[in-house]
Amino acid sequence: MIDLSGLDIAIIIALFVIILGIGFYVGKSAGKNTTQYFLSGRNMPWWLLGLSMVATTFSTDTPNLVTDIVRTNGVSGNWVWWAFLVTGLLTVFVYAKLWRKSEVKTDIEFYELRYGGAPARFLRGFRAIYLGIVFNVLAMAGVTLAAIKIGEVMLGLDPVTTVVVAGVITVVFSAIGGFKGVVYTDFILFFVAMAGAFGAAYYIVGMPEIGGLEALISHENVKDKINLLPDFNDTEMLITLLIIPLAVQWWSSWYPGSEPGGGGYVAQRMLAAKDENHAIGATFFYNIMHYALRPWPWILVALASLIVFPDLASIQEAFPNISEDKLGQDLAYSAMLTMLPSGLLGLVLASLSAAYMSTISTHLNWGASYVVNDVYAQQIKPDATEKELVAVGRITTVILMVISALIALALTNALQLFNIILMFGAGTGLIFILRWFWWRINAWTEISAMLASGVISILIEFTSLGETLFGASGMLPAYAKFPFVVFSSTLIWVVVTYLTQPETKETLYAFYRKTQPGGPGWKKIILQADQEQVNIIKTTEKWSVPMGIVAMLLGCVLIYGTLFTTGYFIYGQLTNALIGLSICVVSGGSLLTVWKKIKGKVL
Repeated sequence: MIDLSGLDIAIIIALFVIILGIGFYVGKSAGKNTTQYFLSGRNMPWWLLGLSMVATTFSTDTPNLVTDIVRTNGVSGNWVWWAFLVTGLLTVFVYAKLWRKSEVKTDIEFYELRYGGAPARFLRGFRAIYLGIVFNVLAMAGVTLAAIKIGEVMLGLDPVTTVVVAGVITVVFSAIGGFKGVVYTDFILFFVAMAGAFGAAYYIVGMPEIGGLEALISHENVKDKINLLPDFNDTEMLITLLIIPLAVQWWSSWYPGSEPGGGGYVAQRMLAAKDENHAIGATFFYNIMHYALRPWPWILVALASLIVFPDLASIQEAFPNISEDKLGQDLAYSAMLTMLPSGLLGLVLASLSAAYMSTISTHLNWGASYVVNDVYAQQIKPDATEKELVAVGRITTVILMVISALIALALTNALQLFNIILMFGAGTGLIFILRWFWWRINAWTEISAMLASGVISILIEFTSLGETLFGASGMLPAYAKFPFVVFSSTLIWVVVTYLTQPETKETLYAFYRKTQPGGPGWKKIILQADQEQVNIIKTTEKWSVPMGIVAMLLGCVLIYGTLFTTGYFIYGQLTNALIGLSICVVSGGSLLTVWKKIKGKVL
């Protein structure tokens, strides 16, 4: 536990006052109607939405998760989430413009645009509850768990006190300010969070116990953890940490903020953009910051923690008041922050508060948008007034906060929750990619995939079947668990797709006319419409997806290259850093050329 100085307290209070002030200031305009409350009138610029995405994914559990990964599997263990860059850039260059063209209020509303009849209505309502409530509160619980651990380690607060204080402030400005309040406060929270993360890393690496970057990288406890790629001689680690994430995970699994084809709060921001180009610009900026630059201060603190707290026993010895059920490798990040001096400590605590509030406020507004737009207004009371819908949104915001807080009190570590959510979404991702470009996918495809991935994951995780298949003497190696769920779920939904009736031609015509997805997957529908003399094509432009995929690949080279180049400069490996920098320059120039062509196609 640390003692906060007057300066530290003043910095934290100032942040809270500013955040609450913004929430109250925009509350009046946000409450006019649901479009304002959940999308801010669809007039947001790319840079503001991009900063908001970065701030949202800079949550209190993220540095804890990265620390857990680095201490357990080394820096290369981060490929478990770095692989989602491919998903992110596919969203940027292929799906962002499609989402903006759809003009839906939530990505769940998309279901009744793409599909029709009772199955579509059921899917929309069920998916809204499944994602907006179940998955959403799990994600928020992970963030709140990190706040609990920070409160215990740094301030000596019991879990309930942390949850009440952090939750009340966040839920007040979230409920009052709506989406506009969330995005405006994200602008401030982004800079506070980044300043805190980089400031903490700079100070901690320079502490006498660490001795600077060179001493850190060469330390006995650290030198085996710094590799950016797994050991190619360790087959199991290579498959688990690199091959499965890059070959299977990025396209096959649904995860909040990294949905294949876009979705969730990322889709919410694309739908709030001024136009298609602003939607593309926002998501591209987000991916650069999220993957290439922001991880490094967390990684450096995690590596430094291996010197000061080499194992769990040392953490427990230093913080004996930590409850047994909250003890984990992720605590090392908070433990290191207790060594910061006055002023910087206040800034870092403010930055962690900012990270918490930004993420939770986004999840609250996003989840409430599902409940209001896709459940209440669609299934319960279709004739509800806009004022009533906004009121329901605010009430839902409070309820979601309470549920997630109660779950957080029962959790142990962030990596545990990350793996559970990842497993439950396995096998569904390919549908989210293909449903825009293959006419044959129907509502039953998505329903069967959702049920299959959930049921199979439960059987593997919580029954003897998992032990039989993947235990120490199981039929399959442990790293085959995720691909097994993906393959099984995919096989089921493909079979269901062909056994069930396709969507009606009227539904397919309307969807194509609205979004203009193009491609060979719609050839049959286009020919059918031509034969019936129904006009569903609004553009003469060539199909832009091939060029979008080229841009995605170039973007991956640029951002991964930036990630590696930054790492090599930090490690003092100048030759590798300069090679990486050259690759970044070439790929960046090539991407700029392709980007101009893509931008011209969506004007």
